Amino acid sequence: MPTSIVLGTGRYLPDRCVTNAELERSMDTSDEWIRTRTGIEQRYWVTEGDVGAELAAKAATEALALAGLHATDLDAIVYATSTPDHFCPGNGVYLQRLLDAGTIPAIDVRTQCSGFVFALSVADAWIRCGMYRRILVVGQEIQSTRLDVSTAGRNTAVIFADGAGAVILGANEEAGRGILGFDLHADGQNAEKLWVDGPGAIYHPPVTQQALEAGKYFLSMDGREVFRHAVQRMPESVEAVLTAQGLTTTDIDLLIPHQANLRISEMVQRRLGLQDDQVYNNIQKFGNTTAGTIPIALDECVRSGRLTPGDLLVLTAFGSGFLWGSCVLRW
Repeated sequence: MPTSIVLGTGRYLPDRCVTNAELERSMDTSDEWIRTRTGIEQRYWVTEGDVGAELAAKAATEALALAGLHATDLDAIVYATSTPDHFCPGNGVYLQRLLDAGTIPAIDVRTQCSGFVFALSVADAWIRCGMYRRILVVGQEIQSTRLDVSTAGRNTAVIFADGAGAVILGANEEAGRGILGFDLHADGQNAEKLWVDGPGAIYHPPVTQQALEAGKYFLSMDGREVFRHAVQRMPESVEAVLTAQGLTTTDIDLLIPHQANLRISEMVQRRLGLQDDQVYNNIQKFGNTTAGTIPIALDECVRSGRLTPGDLLVLTAFGSGFLWGSCVLRW
């Protein structure tokens, strides 16, 4: 049975860099307040005319180039996003069209912050069962257009950001290399702790002035509960996926956690007993790009030489749903 290896990575961030100082002008906050609570110094937001699928296409083009492949070499696309450009169809088909990849299947995975890990698991399963050999996996978000950029919405507006990351996953016959396993979970009891209520199919009409004034179309988060669950679930998941492979945290060369909040990542690191050089964080400059955080960070690590052949890499994420999971792979 083949395993899956990463053939190439890519990322793309919008041109507009939004500093904490800029946010100070639109809400009651400060650079110190934001850094202390989130670790974030700046983030990237789209400008008028930017399209999510186009961000993904630019990241995918970078990944294809690094892999030495063309879009026509792909067998499928798995696209993770919680912020599609349209209600339907999903962004996968728009990316397929932009890349001119032919009539290959293109599906969307809507599991929010853990989207990339779940999307990777789908692509890995397709490769392992022999259905496809080269799959483009994307994590992309445009969160800024659905944020309440005022004092009322500052607990989310200072955190979330826009961007895209991409990975080309390929079939591998070499023993001991590639993706070794996944650990995936969900707990719908906490679905309303981090969500966007509307517009949804349960509402008729789907958009009303009353709902708009009530903030139902903005991202809402119970920060304390998200923090409490995240710092428990991510370490549990990392340990579970390692144990299933006969490994321990001492075997980890690099952990890339979902960039939800630097304080969450620091707590996860402490609970796993990892050193600073074993954990990669970039939320300081990119913010929380939801499904995009892990592939963006992975591309940075690849291009900076942070990963070398044989390294044990662990990816872990937690977010809206609640959904969480981890992936372990041998680079």
